[in-house]
Amino acid sequence: MSKANIHPKWYPEAKVYCNGEVVMTVGSTQPEIHVDVWSGNHPFYTGTQKIIDTEGRVERFLRKYGMLEGEQPAEQPSGAKKKK
Repeated sequence: MSKANIHPKWYPEAKVYCNGEVVMTVGSTQPEIHVDVWSGNHPFYTGTQKIIDTEGRVERFLRKYGMLEGEQPAEQPSGAKKKK
């Protein structure tokens, strides 16, 4: 049994708000939870994630492996050995 008068009040139907709208209900020790990001508007979960190209690294990777349209993979230098 749990001790009396030491646990916080439990709200089984606490509402989670994002941008002023109720997005879900959860159990919590707070009656209302205000969040900026949740799975319904996070780029990872919505599929709108953008790749941030820092110093041309993404383009260099795509060019190296021939993933850009109309480009072939970069050739190895003539002194480089092939792995067996």
